Amino acid sequence: MTNPIALAVKLRIGAEKIVKQGHPWIFSDSIEKINKAGKAGDLAVLFDQRNNKVFGIGLYDPDSPIRIKMIHLGGSAKIDEMFFKEKIFEAFQIRKPLLETDTNAYRLIFGENDSLPGLIVDVYNKVGVVKLYSPIWLPYLKMIVPAIAEISNAESLVLRLSRNLQKMNIPSKEGDVLFGDFKNSIVSFKEYGVQFQADVLLGHKTGFFLDHRANRYKVGQISKNKTVLDVFSYAGGFSVHALSGGAKEVTSLDFSKQALELAKQNTQLNEHSGQHLILDGDAFVLLKELVTKKKQYDIVIIDPPSFAKSKKEIDVAKKKYAELTTLGIQLTRKKGILILASCSSRISANEFLEVHQEEFERLGVPFELEEFTQHDIDHPVAFDEGAYLKTGYYRIT
Repeated sequence: MTNPIALAVKLRIGAEKIVKQGHPWIFSDSIEKINKAGKAGDLAVLFDQRNNKVFGIGLYDPDSPIRIKMIHLGGSAKIDEMFFKEKIFEAFQIRKPLLETDTNAYRLIFGENDSLPGLIVDVYNKVGVVKLYSPIWLPYLKMIVPAIAEISNAESLVLRLSRNLQKMNIPSKEGDVLFGDFKNSIVSFKEYGVQFQADVLLGHKTGFFLDHRANRYKVGQISKNKTVLDVFSYAGGFSVHALSGGAKEVTSLDFSKQALELAKQNTQLNEHSGQHLILDGDAFVLLKELVTKKKQYDIVIIDPPSFAKSKKEIDVAKKKYAELTTLGIQLTRKKGILILASCSSRISANEFLEVHQEEFERLGVPFELEEFTQHDIDHPVAFDEGAYLKTGYYRIT
């Protein structure tokens, strides 16, 4: 792979203003002038329209509508190993308090929110997973890998690629070992002392959904002697915390038999006396069946996948959230807690809460919003589109 070159770029006035305010994305139609054709990972050096001085640097991405992804704002900078090491160290300092909570799995780098767009690094105990969403990082892997390993104290680093990247003709491939001796893709880790395993090569994303850690911990704190329904349970994150917290019965519901097998294995890693039940199939169908059977639970958690990956899916997503809210209300016992979550960044927190309120009011069920949570500290939010996770805790009164 050829070394990156510097491109001189001028933006349209409106786009320049937005970038100077900290927005990390520059779309192709925001570029007014560029001095030469660029390739993935070239340095886009941004020059001020008025005084012709450098005000920022981004990585050029010719195959994406987001043509430039910002890595530095405020004058010029030397983009080298030290530049990236400082960014990774800053990111680690934000996450450090988590390591004092008997937790050793966390997101070290959260893309644009850590000024490293299109790059995710999740650490599971001594194994780091580097996930790339853009080819812009391929020329810099040799610079960033040693810093990631040193700062996170990882003994091995493995590469995961987005679906788009897997289709591209690039020198790196899914599962490449970037550092250390990586032999077993099943990795053990803990959060708040609760034990888990994840398959960092075959699991979704980087192997596990670390973003709900704080919510899982909360569920563990309120589950003693309770019956719990964990919908879209995947590898049983909420289920495991509930059982570890003393729940008397937990039902994990998911479409994937493989995920439910992981959930079973994860519950067996921790001491508990509660019963663990499994339901596999379509959540909407199974929840309706449970309602028909008049089943109710003390705690119901509904954490679906993203329903709105683009603007055109927003209306359909809201209808699905409304349907799940209705089913959740019917399945939650009086004085019980219904926990509704969304990872759709296209739907704002207010819109999500409005959907819930409308369904409660339509059904005539009194409720109290006890808590509303968003991102844990290892998923910081630096710009509006970076906020995706939202969770409401509703007490049925």
